[in-house]
Amino acid sequence: MSLKKELQNLHNRIDTCKRKLDAAKGRGDQEMISKFTDEIEKLTKKASSVKHKQQYDMNKERKSLQDMPFSREITKAEQADMGKLKKSVKGLVVVHPMTKLGKELRLEVMTGYAPKKF
Repeated sequence: MSLKKELQNLHNRIDTCKRKLDAAKGRGDQEMISKFTDEIEKLTKKASSVKHKQQYDMNKERKSLQDMPFSREITKAEQADMGKLKKSVKGLVVVHPMTKLGKELRLEVMTGYAPKKF
């Protein structure tokens, strides 16, 4: 399961537990209140761990792209035929500025990173 999906599932479980906790508080059921409070704390801690792992992976990928020796803007003509460009340049990684990685790199335009000049 991907980190994104796992994080979504954790948040869904936290929301469910919070609703059940509110219902238990309304009934005054101390046993259930303590159970759901502990469950929420456990799930929150796990969600925090998954977010940290996600951020770590993003930083690792960003670092590997920045360490590549060559990068430049991808022209409109190259964007139109991306398949041809990727076949001609081995190891090319194209990053769009609207993706998470693009925002992390603070890109303004679509940029290509490669081990050799292209």
